[in-house]
Amino acid sequence: MVAHRFLPLLCFLTLPASVLAAAPAPEPPPDPAAEARSITIEVRRDALVRKLADCETGGRGEAAVGRGPYVGVFQFSPGTVVAFVRERDGRTLSAPEAIALARDYGRASKLVQYVIFERGGHSHWPGCSSKLGIARQVAAIKAL
Repeated sequence: MVAHRFLPLLCFLTLPASVLAAAPAPEPPPDPAAEARSITIEVRRDALVRKLADCETGGRGEAAVGRGPYVGVFQFSPGTVVAFVRERDGRTLSAPEAIALARDYGRASKLVQYVIFERGGHSHWPGCSSKLGIARQVAAIKAL
């Protein structure tokens, strides 16, 4: 009768190692502080990019789009958009695709975030970068 009490333990010990290793590890509970930090960073990045767009257009928003060789509220040249997209994700855009991206605030703002936060390229907007203190703001956001 005593042997029956140890039967579950013996079965466990005789399982192959691959079966034991296949069990998924429990996921750690969500970290509210990390989630709040992530949201704060995203909000601050978006606000900085919005300020840059306002500065680049002189506060006129879409009214300033399409004048001269620069396109969209971030005043991209199509060639610059092509180069940044190729660098960021390996795609090659045509000139019309680059113009469409530059005119689409959502996609253009993601490209600006890449340039500023991943490449350290705030100098692509020299006047507004200096006026807004973008280098200082980027450093503060990255320090969060």
